[in-house]
Amino acid sequence: MYIKRDNYLNMLKNRENNGLIKVITGLRRSGKSFLLFKIFYNYLIEKGIDDSHIISIVLDDLSNERLRDPYVMLDYVKGKIIDNKVYYVLLDEIQYLDRFEEVLNSLLHIDNIDIYVTGSNSKFLSSDVITEFRGRGDEIHVYPLSFKEYFSVYDGSVDEAWDDYFNYGGMPLTLSYKGSLEKARYLSSLFDKVYLSDIVERNNVRNKVELDELLDVLASSIGSLTNPFKLSRTFKSEKNKVISDKTIHKYIGYFEDSFLINKVKRFDIKGKKYINSPYKYYFEDIGLRNARLNFRQTEENHVMENIIYNELRVRGFSVDVGVVSAYDSNKKGERILKNYEVDFIASQGNNKYYIQSAFSIDSTEKLKQENNSLINISDSFKKIIVVRNNIKPRRDENGIVTMGIYNFLLDENSLNL
Repeated sequence: MYIKRDNYLNMLKNRENNGLIKVITGLRRSGKSFLLFKIFYNYLIEKGIDDSHIISIVLDDLSNERLRDPYVMLDYVKGKIIDNKVYYVLLDEIQYLDRFEEVLNSLLHIDNIDIYVTGSNSKFLSSDVITEFRGRGDEIHVYPLSFKEYFSVYDGSVDEAWDDYFNYGGMPLTLSYKGSLEKARYLSSLFDKVYLSDIVERNNVRNKVELDELLDVLASSIGSLTNPFKLSRTFKSEKNKVISDKTIHKYIGYFEDSFLINKVKRFDIKGKKYINSPYKYYFEDIGLRNARLNFRQTEENHVMENIIYNELRVRGFSVDVGVVSAYDSNKKGERILKNYEVDFIASQGNNKYYIQSAFSIDSTEKLKQENNSLINISDSFKKIIVVRNNIKPRRDENGIVTMGIYNFLLDENSLNL
C-alpha cells in the first residue's frame, strides 16, 4: 500500500544539498525506510535525477554484508562518483555499518554528495545524532500515520476510520490487516519482539519484569500527572514491590529514547516559567499503547487526548501542559486561589495556541469547567476546545473556538479557522 507522506517529503526537499547528514529517526516500523527508498527516491527520479546518481544501500540486507566494512563502504561510494553532478547517498539501517559516524563524516568531505540515512532505534537515536555528528546531523523525525494520512487510504467512512484509528493507531502495516484480531496480534508482537527487545539489548536491562510493569503503569495513566517518585510509591502500595525512583527515571529515559513515549512538561502561564514536576506522558502511537494493555482500557476521552497531542507534534509544534492560577469562590463564598489546567500549549515560532480536549460538553457545568482555564488566560493567543462531536468550528462571546475532532485532525489549518 502506497501512502503519501507529503509533510515528510517536503522536509527532505527543503533540506536537499544543505551540507548536513539528513538523519531520519522514529519508531521502528513507522515508515522511515518507505519514506526514503520509495517516496523520496521517486521524487528524485521524477525531477530528473539519473538513477546512477542515486546510491541506495540497505545495510540489513545480507547481500550487502561486505559494505558493512567502513573501508569497503568508502571505496564503494567513491567509486560511484564519476562526474561533478550531485550524488544522493541513501543508507538504510546505518547501525550495521562499523564506525558509521566516521564513514559519514568522511563522506561529507566530498563536495557533490548529499547524504540521507535511517537507523534502528536500538542503536541509532536522536541523542546519538547529537553526539556522533557534532552539529553535522539534521534530524527528521517520522511519526506513525496521522489520522489524515490514515483516512486517505482507508476503505470506509470517517466514523469507521476513527473507530479503527483510536483502537489500533497509525502504524502503517495495521492497514494491511483486515481483522481486529490480526491487528492486535501485530501490535503486541511489535512490542515484545521489537521495541522491548531493543531496549533490553541496548541498555543491558537485567530486570525485564520491572521494565514491563512500569510500561503497563504508564500506559494505564496517559495524560495523568506523575513522576518517578510517585510511580515508585505506586509500585510499593499497589504491587508490593520496591523499585527506586532512580531506576524508574532510568527506565522512562529508555522509553523516551526509543520514541515509545513522550514526556510533557508543565508551564505556569501567568508566571511564565516551567514547573519541574510532575509531568504527563503520552504514547507516540495510541495503538501500541492499547496493545500494551490488551485493549482493555480504551477510554475514548484519554485516547482522544493522546491523539490530539500526537497531531500537534506531527504539525511541528512544541507542546506543554498549561497551568493558570485564578481566584474563585468556594461553597462558603470565600475567595480562594485555584489552579486550572490547560491540556496543551502548542507553540511554533511566534504562534501559540491553548487547546482543551473535551470528549463531550453535555452540560452547563461541563462547559464552565472547560472554559474556566481558557478564560483566565490574559494574553491574546487563540483558545480552542476540541470535542468528540462532529461539529464545525464555532466561536463564542469570549473568543473561544469549539470544533469537532474530525475538523481538527483532517484540516491541517484547523487551528487558524
